[in-house]
Amino acid sequence: MDQSNNIYLDTFTTFELEALLNSKETVVILLPVGSVEPHGPHLTLATDTQISKSAAKTAISKLAAQGITALIAPSVPYGVTNCAAQFKGAVTVDPDALTAFLSSIMQGFRSNGFAHCCAINNHLEPEQDQAVRSAVKLQPEGFASIASPLTRRWARTLTDEYKKGECHAGQYETSIILAGASDSVRQNLLSKLNPVAVSLSEQINKGVTDFLEMGMEQAYAGSPAGASIEEGLDTLDKLADMISIEVTESLSKAKSE
Repeated sequence: MDQSNNIYLDTFTTFELEALLNSKETVVILLPVGSVEPHGPHLTLATDTQISKSAAKTAISKLAAQGITALIAPSVPYGVTNCAAQFKGAVTVDPDALTAFLSSIMQGFRSNGFAHCCAINNHLEPEQDQAVRSAVKLQPEGFASIASPLTRRWARTLTDEYKKGECHAGQYETSIILAGASDSVRQNLLSKLNPVAVSLSEQINKGVTDFLEMGMEQAYAGSPAGASIEEGLDTLDKLADMISIEVTESLSKAKSE
């Protein structure tokens, strides 16, 4: 089987992967991270994971343009999901357990011979983000990075709804899913969903960490009815830039040390 255009790690055989890693190419691994979490009446429990996967796929060509071969690892679909605990489908893990699990995966990639591992996290609950960052910090300098919209330099490039914090299954996330996994969207419901002006970032800063207490009675905030494929494609391009730059900067730093 010709693997020259394949981007998914789990479709390689061990010998095909060995040949790639032993080549002269710089080979990195992209690790999508997400959650099993409610995202309104219109998006599935796998939304955050799907966003990470779609962003990773979009980043492949950007990395290739830099002379870097990237593979997408099987996703880590479970995360820290305490804010949505009152809704069915929220499955949370302990932050320390997530850090340990991700760290072990990254160590495995390093042992295999990958030049770098980028964890792509689009489940933006603060404890989740910190758990992923902690796993990255446990790796040798320059081997691992995190691509997360919570990093300020990337947050400022995203949509107005995202910047306001009204972006849980709202226009921001719904647009991305329409662009990357449209079959999973309950599009017949979109026009029926009224805007919910709740800023998750403001509520969390106030110490409110429960969706229902925040006023998110249907587990979404923002304006999903305003979502579009065009916005989603534009946002995916920005998320892919984030991934590409995090990887290339980390590789450059590692070479200079």
